[in-house]
Amino acid sequence: MPKTTNKERSMALYESILELKSIEECVAFFDDLCTVGELRAMEQRYDVALLLDDGLVYTEILERTGASSATISRVNRIFSFGAGGFREMIRRRKQKTAD
Repeated sequence: MPKTTNKERSMALYESILELKSIEECVAFFDDLCTVGELRAMEQRYDVALLLDDGLVYTEILERTGASSATISRVNRIFSFGAGGFREMIRRRKQKTAD
């Protein structure tokens, strides 16, 4: 599990996310929860993760996403040392599109 602060992590947010029923509900929820900048940063990181998983190199990812080399490097480190969330979601997404 990722590092947490001294305060225990609240599960209410994550439980609420699991209750979302459609892409429209999900977009509305995150639009209310996050700033435009926060959403764009998360979307960009996920796009970078997808491209890294496809085997693209940094320069190609930079061209496609506009992400900084620091962001690309950070996502790459998460792939190697993170909790596995990116990889699992990408695996499920690929499996869903293959079906």
